[in-house]
Amino acid sequence: MTDTRKIAITVNGSTYERRVETRLTLGDFLRHELRLTGTHLGCEHGVCGACTVIVDGEPVRSCLMFAVQAAGRPIRTVEGLAQGDVLHPLQRAFMAHHGLQCGFCTPGFLMLVVSVLEREPDIEVDALVDILSSNLCRCTGYQNIIKAVLAAAAEMRGATA
Repeated sequence: MTDTRKIAITVNGSTYERRVETRLTLGDFLRHELRLTGTHLGCEHGVCGACTVIVDGEPVRSCLMFAVQAAGRPIRTVEGLAQGDVLHPLQRAFMAHHGLQCGFCTPGFLMLVVSVLEREPDIEVDALVDILSSNLCRCTGYQNIIKAVLAAAAEMRGATA
């Protein structure tokens, strides 16, 4: 018999109640239960970063967290970045600076960087590059991702890129 629990999870400001298996990952919960498919599952071992979401203001690999562990904690996914039709500055910068190619890793990068820039808007370039190295991208060579992040960071601080 499978162990299940009823949980309430708040994602992008909306609360959802579901009965889930205790072994269900947060990533699978977001994709399969809530149909929020922007969170991509890559390696499912916490290595690639494609599944990164923000939990309690911190970046989390959703493949390594169970949905029951996230109950009662605010979660942000890539679907929650834009305000209606207005894209987040980071989303606009990724488009303007060609920070994506196939796009599989992009949601994880966006969520990682948003959490960092919201906490530390004046982060040093070297520290930012070090943080970005925790997520994997097989297509871009990272240079345009770095350019996009620096441009978005400048916009978010109110400066010109």
